[in-house]
Amino acid sequence: MTVGRLHLLVPGPLDQYTGGYVYDSRMAAGLRQFGWTVDVHSLEGEFPEGDQRAEASLAETLALLPDGARVLIDGLGMGALPGTVARHAGRLKILGLVHHPLADETGIEEKKRAKLEALEREALAVCTGVIATSRFTCERLVAYGLPRARLRAVPPGTDPARLVAGPEPGQPPRLVCVAALIPRKGHDVLLRALQRIRAVPWTCTCPGSLDRAPDHSRAVLAQAKAAGLEGRIEFSGECGVRTLDDIYHGASIFVLPSWYEGYGMVFAEALVRGLPVVGTTGGAIPQTVPGSAGFLVPPGDDVALADALASLLAGSAGAARRARLATAARKYALKLPRWDHSVGLLARSLLELAPD
Repeated sequence: MTVGRLHLLVPGPLDQYTGGYVYDSRMAAGLRQFGWTVDVHSLEGEFPEGDQRAEASLAETLALLPDGARVLIDGLGMGALPGTVARHAGRLKILGLVHHPLADETGIEEKKRAKLEALEREALAVCTGVIATSRFTCERLVAYGLPRARLRAVPPGTDPARLVAGPEPGQPPRLVCVAALIPRKGHDVLLRALQRIRAVPWTCTCPGSLDRAPDHSRAVLAQAKAAGLEGRIEFSGECGVRTLDDIYHGASIFVLPSWYEGYGMVFAEALVRGLPVVGTTGGAIPQTVPGSAGFLVPPGDDVALADALASLLAGSAGAARRARLATAARKYALKLPRWDHSVGLLARSLLELAPD
């Protein structure tokens, strides 16, 4: 394989535990294993809004890079700062990395959404090329006016994982919802659905950061308390890899009612472990989760979500349905790319879009 050098720019430290940062980190490590030189630059400031500190950090970082350098900037760090990107686009080979368009985030007001979309269109337009983490996101960027020839879809990879064992004998089915508590992930929708099926035996564990949207997290925790579900649902905060693997291992069903996903790495993680999936049709999820392995309902529809969960929790019939979906999940997971394949695809895409 031809190797090269890459400067990867990300907002804040690279070791943050979200799907986007895990993607960036795994790609950087994988490229190094393939012989690439990868320099990671952590940007300071508030992102994705791009305050003065963020603009200064991005400008200073780019200014210090040598002419002709190949630069990949995470979309969170450049989408709202097109002027800074444009000033260096003539002498650097700047590529954008888009997990999902900034304007597709849930919970932002319409005026801000329109502003973010306009700014990100400008920033991406001056890039040499753009890497997107799914075919779905590529199509979204075509709608932004980007030529297909300057786009590459490079989905995340997966790691081998042990198949789930489920709860201990005699324990009720256990749901697991892996996501930071931010509006886009739909924890409030999940709570409304669980309240509808409180008569059915189940427990639920929700690992994920409580700090990324503190007001929303407090509202969700208060919602669980008001619904009388505190004893059945646990918000365990951000977990390490081993702890999270143990949580998956004891689960019966993976559920995540996201309003939107640019790919949905945790859905792939659930499939690799052989978990039935209950999700939504938001964004790229239908391209990540096959219909044979789970149920996908419209985003925000807690009634449909409750019905889907109930069908998998109802006695022996529910257990049989879970078993069928689990078998399909394990079979489909064999088709998912491993990380070395995804890294190789990224390397080829970088060399095609920004050749030496």
